[in-house]
Amino acid sequence: MALERIRQLKSHLTTQSSGLAALEVKRPDDVVITLAVRSPLCKSKKGALKDTRSDELLTSMFKAAIQKSQIDPSLIGDICVGTVLAPGAMYQARSAAIAAGIPVTTPVQVINRGLMAVTTIANQIKAGQLDVGLAVGVESMSANPDMGAPPLSEEISAHSTAKDCKEPMGWTSENVANDFAVTREEMDQWAAASFQKASHAQLAGFFKSEIVPIEAFSGAPESKERTKITVTEDDGIRHGTTAESLSKIRSAFPQWGGKTTGGNASQITDGAAAVILMRRSKAEELGLKVIAKWVTTTVVGLAPRVMGIGPSIAIPQVLEMAGITVNDVDLFEINEAFASMMVYCIRTLKLDKEKVNVNGGARQVATGLAELRRRKQKVLVTSMCIGTGMGAAAVFLNEDFD
Repeated sequence: MALERIRQLKSHLTTQSSGLAALEVKRPDDVVITLAVRSPLCKSKKGALKDTRSDELLTSMFKAAIQKSQIDPSLIGDICVGTVLAPGAMYQARSAAIAAGIPVTTPVQVINRGLMAVTTIANQIKAGQLDVGLAVGVESMSANPDMGAPPLSEEISAHSTAKDCKEPMGWTSENVANDFAVTREEMDQWAAASFQKASHAQLAGFFKSEIVPIEAFSGAPESKERTKITVTEDDGIRHGTTAESLSKIRSAFPQWGGKTTGGNASQITDGAAAVILMRRSKAEELGLKVIAKWVTTTVVGLAPRVMGIGPSIAIPQVLEMAGITVNDVDLFEINEAFASMMVYCIRTLKLDKEKVNVNGGARQVATGLAELRRRKQKVLVTSMCIGTGMGAAAVFLNEDFD
């Protein structure tokens, strides 16, 4: 241990590099990723995961991650599960981990932002509290649809800004389009391009390396005739989509502006993902291949009424924290909650569209890292808007060029 600490100090003192070169320096205490995978992403209420409860989906994701990683689950020092809609999420997360074969000695925590599950584990490793951790995100919108905000107090309801936290997401999309002069045509054009990129990626087999087969169920949860099935691919990609076909879809929210539709807003989805993080020295000790390094994450707040523009604030902040510029980034994975916020964020940040959601968007960490490997590129920035008025972004560095 003493020799390892001396090497760490020496590497810090002798390294004079900055910017991207500084991020590329490998240190024993780096937080690295040895696995980043996801389930198929399927249409809520209609897709292959519609009959699979959120606790069942989570159990299957735990099993798939452990099997794919080939690590002893007793090495996992903590698990952080990101989920928003599941009722009794802590009960589901803890019991699913145990049912999947993870020892009772491994603790579990729950958080309501998916990227923060990764960040929480990364920060625990950075602080010396863990050597190995597992971050998981899960949502079954078939089992747990978004029913909106609960009744709030009179004080909140009377507050000019606070009251906006309870408003529907569609309202926020229309606010972004109206406030920042984003047209229906721009929204449909972006959405069509996204579908086309996703279609090409799926047909070309680009997603195969990031998807793990998931054990699921056919038949309603209350049915006595449920059968086990294996789900292996996304089922929500609309092949053959064009801007012209999207332009014919009626507005979802005509009362608020009428630019957002079922075609230029995100699919309601069932799915899960998992990332195993550890200290670099631990990965080397275990003989595990490092596929990427987590660099840093930031979270920001903004007006709830335009929550969609969160990435436009979070991305510049995370780049500054990482000491790099937008030109250093090879790929951006930005959640496409609504096309209105994508058009605004790309325009405001002056992003190269050829670097943004190159396989349609967005599936974040698993897809971004897999695509970096395929292209033999280095820097990934993931970012998302967050309901009630927040945004998050993170920087990752690819180390898998084989």
